[in-house]
Amino acid sequence: MSSYPTVEDLRLVDAVARHGSLGAAARELLVSQPSASQRLAALERRVGVTLFDRDTTGARPTAAGQEFREQAAHVLDHLGAIVDRTLVAARSRTVSVGTIPSLAGTLFAVLDVLLDDVVVQPEVEHGPRLLEWVERGTLDAAFVTIAKQVPIARGLVITEVGQHDLVTLLPHGAPERGQGRRPYTGQTVVCCALDLSRDVLLQRLTDLGAHVRQAATAESAVRTARERRCAVVVPDMVAHWYAAPGDRIVPAPVRSRVRLSMVTRSPAPSDLVDVLPGLRERLDRGNVHARAREA
Repeated sequence: MSSYPTVEDLRLVDAVARHGSLGAAARELLVSQPSASQRLAALERRVGVTLFDRDTTGARPTAAGQEFREQAAHVLDHLGAIVDRTLVAARSRTVSVGTIPSLAGTLFAVLDVLLDDVVVQPEVEHGPRLLEWVERGTLDAAFVTIAKQVPIARGLVITEVGQHDLVTLLPHGAPERGQGRRPYTGQTVVCCALDLSRDVLLQRLTDLGAHVRQAATAESAVRTARERRCAVVVPDMVAHWYAAPGDRIVPAPVRSRVRLSMVTRSPAPSDLVDVLPGLRERLDRGNVHARAREA
């Protein structure tokens, strides 16, 4: 592209995608339909691809248009929060923290206890996007599991929070794995690796004979395993967070280690650095929510 898209471009693409119509989008944005059509055509020329297939029935985003719309929505969300965050920051100490869906519930519960006099502004997204936000300065810290697996922008600081081996959680009623080279033959195994080792884990479990079901989050992995009464392979911290009476935690058939890191700009926010020892301790405990309430 010869230049960055404007906010008006982002709002137009978002509105057209939501309404499925240039006319409806133009009415929402208080511009004429010809003006909206000309702006969209000019944007497509600058991008070099068609963003919407248009005919008499409306406008439908192409694959490129859907991606542009998703990126535009994220940018618009951040722009919309600028004033609110500025006002909050003026009234109190704040820190914006992001993490992946699998860690959000536990991480933010613990930070709420440890940072009792600091307002934590939470963001939940996938790791690569969180790292982008830290690089741009729109996020103070990202707690991710991929920091050692992807290129990190210059100026960012990686602080290790913990290393966690994969284990197998066996809910009550779940069978033990069998013997031999394919001990999971005939068994369903749920898994959630949390990092970029996912494909390797899936292949290894398949090689062991398992019918593998991949879960979207750690919590959904454990819940699925309970419903199916089957094994679930997750990092040890996750197994301890969600273990219930009657469950068993045994070594995983696949050796792998998940590294949880805090990624910040330099220097790292002092409020977060100060609570890292307590954070490490609580994330490693079983029944972390009850412990946090007792603190």
